[in-house]
Amino acid sequence: MAPTRKTTSPGKTKSSGSGPKISLTRVKGENFYRTGKQVARLKMLNSGKAVRDKDGKIIQAAAFQKGEDETKPGRVQPDRRWFGNTRVISQTALDHFRTSLAEKKDDPYSVLLRRNKLPMALLDDAQNPHTLKRPHIVETEPFADTFGPKAQRKRPRIDVGSFEELSKLGAAAAAEADTTAPAIEPLASSIVEAPTHADYNEPIYAKGTSRRIYGELYKVIDSSDVILHVLDARDPLGTMCESVIEYIRKEKSHKQIVLIINKCDLVPNWVTARYIQHLTPRFPTIAFHASPNHSFGKGSLIQLLRQFAQLHSDKKQMSVGFIGYPNVGKSSVINTLKSNKVCSVAPVPGETKVWQYITLTRRIYLIDCPGIVPASAQDSHTSTVLKGVVRVEALPTPSEHISALMERVKPLYLTRTYGLDLPNPDDKSQNWPAEMFLDKLARMKGRLLKGGEPDLESVAKIVLSDWVRGRIPYFVPPPERSEELNRMEEKKRRRDQMKADAKGKGKAVEPETMEVPGVKQNLGSIMQKNSFLPEDVKPLEDEDLVGDEVAEVENHVEAADETDTDEDGRDKDDELTWNDVFEGIEQDEVPNIDEDGNDVLEEIAEAAGDETTRPKKETRMKTNKRKAENFYTNANVKNKNRKQAALMKSLPVGKRGEGRKRAKAN
Repeated sequence: MAPTRKTTSPGKTKSSGSGPKISLTRVKGENFYRTGKQVARLKMLNSGKAVRDKDGKIIQAAAFQKGEDETKPGRVQPDRRWFGNTRVISQTALDHFRTSLAEKKDDPYSVLLRRNKLPMALLDDAQNPHTLKRPHIVETEPFADTFGPKAQRKRPRIDVGSFEELSKLGAAAAAEADTTAPAIEPLASSIVEAPTHADYNEPIYAKGTSRRIYGELYKVIDSSDVILHVLDARDPLGTMCESVIEYIRKEKSHKQIVLIINKCDLVPNWVTARYIQHLTPRFPTIAFHASPNHSFGKGSLIQLLRQFAQLHSDKKQMSVGFIGYPNVGKSSVINTLKSNKVCSVAPVPGETKVWQYITLTRRIYLIDCPGIVPASAQDSHTSTVLKGVVRVEALPTPSEHISALMERVKPLYLTRTYGLDLPNPDDKSQNWPAEMFLDKLARMKGRLLKGGEPDLESVAKIVLSDWVRGRIPYFVPPPERSEELNRMEEKKRRRDQMKADAKGKGKAVEPETMEVPGVKQNLGSIMQKNSFLPEDVKPLEDEDLVGDEVAEVENHVEAADETDTDEDGRDKDDELTWNDVFEGIEQDEVPNIDEDGNDVLEEIAEAAGDETTRPKKETRMKTNKRKAENFYTNANVKNKNRKQAALMKSLPVGKRGEGRKRAKAN
């Protein structure tokens, strides 16, 4: 018989205890119970403790807790500086420091480098707490006039001889004044009147003054190294935030301020030039016109920011903050500098809600800020509306501001803008009443209510909207030129005339006059949007026409402009030449052949006498890596030369092509 396999009968399953036991004995160097986080925590708890033996005696002291017997006695090296204060300087050095930096500290055209290394508190006695405690007796009365044999101080003559008599005399004078004094009426401020409807202020007029807006402003000021204050060219002095500038000069005196007069295309050129002359002694001032295609002042502003970046070379990057009233064009200036729409813009105030960072170059960052309205008791509701702070469509009664608007604008401008006839053709300066003007305009535009009544409120919103957008010609006349400025310019003109007359006969010596530095711009090249009357247009001065305006080749600023070197190894900060601008631009080859078959270029060269021939420049490399070349790149092997094949395809089809077709047909 064949052997058979014994089959095990199904029985009871074995319990876990009857099988081989798993050994959980601890082995040195292995850990079965704690995770890595638990081990790290235990090491933290056990570290730093002293090591003790079985009797409790310390074998090894804890960290930083060694006993006296274990520590070595420390000894400080003796030095003569223990007995002298090295921080004290001489009085002459202190006076020299004060006199040399007192004027430069507040000069907007001077930048103090490493201000944190200088004792700036010594320059301002009002901020120095030590000078406040000391009485300034010597400054008030000199020592020689107060004490000594030549003293000029006299003893005051008093009718009393003791303090008791002086107190009695004072009490008698007070009693006499009480008896003779008339009845005092209560102050007007102490009388509380019931509030009326006229005392209620609409919340729309408080735009730009909230705590949130000022929080955004302070964040921009704290984060900026250079602050650009944007002004409206129609009213630069009215849109200047004097309180913010004063805060920056007192609390953030190490930050530079630059004024930008935007919307220069809405005013005559001489107005912009006069405002620049008026504001330049305070801060550097630049005329600007924000436009994607026809901008002005962009090259000057970029060049100025690059100079500030060189002054802040100790930092990785420089931040430039934009502040100003709402609707002055802060975001439009940033878009013009970037040549791209990176900030949302609109011809209404309040478009920018929060601050935002924009990268101009690798080292220059721009910060856009919401518009702020400094609280001023001089600004009424009408002046706030006419500054463009409030959205016109949100005004409850816009018609009440039209009368003030018509007082500022000449009637001829309103006639030309809306096509209305003058109220008095003989007197062109006479204006309409506000209601009559709105009535005529409403009937002309068809803005009528039920019953044929003119809708004055909707027409007033149209007029205010045109005012804010610059469609109505208007500007605040600039302040008159000061006599000092006229005197300085007369001296300069006379000195230039003397130099021109003394040319070749000797040098004319004339005392130099202090000239205020500034940014030179060719204001005559600004493209005007509005046309003004001849009485409002004045010719520009010579120095404004012949300004050294930075070339507007920088219209397309890219981040690559700030790299250290370009592809040819030149420094990016070097000035551009025409060869650099037009290098690498290839023109299509056009056959310069006249009707007779002669070469026109050769005839022109022979006529001009140009005998020298210039070697042809190689095309500029577009990438940093040069493509690999070998023998087969240019050789025509098995008809693989693609250039020659493309040239053959581009040839016109003539008899040669007809021959090919016939050969194929045969």
